[in-house]
Amino acid sequence: MSSSLRDILEPYVDGGALPGAVGLVARGGRVEVEAVGSADREGTAPMVADSIFRIASLTKPVIAAAVMMLVEEGLLALDDEVAPWLPELASPVVVRTPASPVDDVLPAVRPITVFDLLSSRAGYGFPADFSLPAVGLLFSELLQGPPQPQHVVAPDVWMKKLSEIPLLYQPGEAWLYNTTSDIQGVLIARASGQSLPAFLAERIFEPLGMPDTGFSVPAADLGRFTGYYRTGDGGLELVDAREGQWSSVPAFPSGAGGLVSTAADWHAFARMLLAEGAVDGGRGRLLSAESVRLMTTNCLTPVQMAAGELFLEGQGWGFGGSVDVTPRDPWNVPGRYGWIGGTGTAAHIVPATGTVSLLLTQVQLGGPTPPDLMRAFWRYAAGA
Repeated sequence: MSSSLRDILEPYVDGGALPGAVGLVARGGRVEVEAVGSADREGTAPMVADSIFRIASLTKPVIAAAVMMLVEEGLLALDDEVAPWLPELASPVVVRTPASPVDDVLPAVRPITVFDLLSSRAGYGFPADFSLPAVGLLFSELLQGPPQPQHVVAPDVWMKKLSEIPLLYQPGEAWLYNTTSDIQGVLIARASGQSLPAFLAERIFEPLGMPDTGFSVPAADLGRFTGYYRTGDGGLELVDAREGQWSSVPAFPSGAGGLVSTAADWHAFARMLLAEGAVDGGRGRLLSAESVRLMTTNCLTPVQMAAGELFLEGQGWGFGGSVDVTPRDPWNVPGRYGWIGGTGTAAHIVPATGTVSLLLTQVQLGGPTPPDLMRAFWRYAAGA
């Protein structure tokens, strides 16, 4: 076992795989935070503990929590059909087989529900085979790939495009990745009567003290914003600069991957989950303990988990994040909840031990498989 978190992070920075990174591991009352390297490839600014990152799919648990807030208020129910708020999905059709052409369809056997969206089993999303015709439309029509916030159309137009794409599976039949979190974001806005950025700011970020979390970075804070890169043949290639796509609020605030945040901010969200919905300092609750339990409990069948192996690696799924059910590796503690982001981020909680682990980097993942750094980080966080 490495002696410190810095020992885990520094070799990847020193070796040139990453410009920098911020790691946080909290066990009980002890919080270890390390910032190593630089905020950009050129080394113009050091990485600091409150550097701002594009957190990509770490957005998903936040969105799921927001949906559960509306469920608790009675604006939504888990078994509600989504059609009253999302009329574009009132009469979905399904391809005859996953490999069928997109015009070979059948009517859905039942409506899509709120629970289908939360559990990622609405019929939209990514399976193991990205080459399927219906999946290709998610990329070409909806830009369901690496975050490109300024290139996505406004929610109403996006939903109209979505309604023209057939489901890959019947509602409730299969776990599919990503798209349902974007649909949840539209659902939150329509059911609450607020824009998604406004709802999250008022109802989650402000109560939890998450000042650096949102869908864009204010001009005054761009100095703390990190560059975003991918690994190319010649080394790290710039994908998005500080003054790039996150410097203004996008037309489509992505519930699947649009947020920026800091280690301290996401840690505040994690503490709320560990406290079963309570806000630090006895300042009320965002969620009930039952809602947090639902979010962090596996709702997939063994068959659905096996079909999602490419993404889930044998684990289950709650609302907005994976739930460990099989101890394949030292870090797979039953009940461990969280997820990874395609921009090089990872965040998990272990309710049984009160542990939080959070890794923020700015290099795009090469695919669904977590890189070596994440596995080394998880091993350290697990004390293995």
